[in-house]
Amino acid sequence: MNAQLRGGAQQLPARSELSRHWGLQDGLVFLNHGSFGGCPHAVLKQQDLFRAQLEREPIRFIVEELEPLLDAARFALAKFVHADPEGLAFVTNATTGVNAVMRNLRLAPDDELLTNNHEYNACNNALRFEADRTGAKVIVAEIPFPIRSEDEAVSAILAAATPRTRLCLLSHVTSATAIILPVERIVRELAALGIDTLVDGAHAPGMVETDVARINAAYYTGNCHKWMCTPKGAAFLHVRADRREGFHPLVISHGYNSKRTDRSRFRLEADYMGTADMSAVLCIPSALAFMGSLFDGGWPEVRRRNREMALAARKLLCERLGGEPPAPESMIGSIATVPLLARTEAEAAIPTRHHDSLQDRLIKQWRIQSPIVIFPLGGNRRWVRVSGQVYNTLAEYEYLVDALLAEGVAVQSPR
Repeated sequence: MNAQLRGGAQQLPARSELSRHWGLQDGLVFLNHGSFGGCPHAVLKQQDLFRAQLEREPIRFIVEELEPLLDAARFALAKFVHADPEGLAFVTNATTGVNAVMRNLRLAPDDELLTNNHEYNACNNALRFEADRTGAKVIVAEIPFPIRSEDEAVSAILAAATPRTRLCLLSHVTSATAIILPVERIVRELAALGIDTLVDGAHAPGMVETDVARINAAYYTGNCHKWMCTPKGAAFLHVRADRREGFHPLVISHGYNSKRTDRSRFRLEADYMGTADMSAVLCIPSALAFMGSLFDGGWPEVRRRNREMALAARKLLCERLGGEPPAPESMIGSIATVPLLARTEAEAAIPTRHHDSLQDRLIKQWRIQSPIVIFPLGGNRRWVRVSGQVYNTLAEYEYLVDALLAEGVAVQSPR
């Protein structure tokens, strides 16, 4: 790709035919569905209908109509992620779910909170905040990356657990390194040691088959706005039956002292925390139905196609940039991370709104949205993360490779 062609929308590769269902900006190569998702037109139209219904008669909607609509959304979600609907609480995002769990732990000095070096910074901060407030300690397990097998992740987590460990925070799919962790196995091993697990499933629902009941973590939180393609602000927290008594949401409202007996205290507190626009959550059934209608195979086919696209993109990038895949295919879903040449100290010092100045250049000069990841945090090793969604084409990843080669960040001379 000639550097003279940078930023010219007429040279950008085409998206797939299915992209007509999304409102993605023209003149943009969007390879970052994983960060904040993307909501189809049809689902946004349904959200508009719910908002109009609210505003026609706000009192009736909130007092009489909202609760059964929330129930319908909750039962649809429970079926999709194989969870007990009585244990599901809607939250605005997975980070909120993590914070809700942390506020309910009642930590003591010298209690330990176990996390790992692949965990999302915002969620690790929730652990650090509670540790600073209570005198507890945050222990960071070092999972290698590149990683050769699931066993390496399991061994690292278990080796860092102690009799003082109160809770382990564990991503179902890691954000920066884009690997699927064997959460069911780790939850089971930790439970045998008497340790609860909070699974951060921010990326999982809609990307991988998600079975909350089988995973059986004490707590599981996940986003609906990423791979399920709901509007932003739809996420959930599942609290296992034996951890629900005395569990409170972040916001204490009318449910705390409600006299109703037709619902559990958990439901009464979780379902209403004050006036809010719940239209994103109410669109969960519509999003599930729409995405499941794109192919004859329904959701399994959506997941299969997206994973195949991510694997094909990873293979292409590794072959042309000279790097090696940093994780086995069995640990990859619809996002994948590929190594780049490490940045210099001078590059690291360049101010940027993103993790790295290379991402600024990809956006401004090449019209590409694909995150540049610095891992481990605080270092200079660069990685590029790509997402595969049904609106993407392999030509878009080829264009990304051309841009990275022109930027001179290939790991070695291109093949």
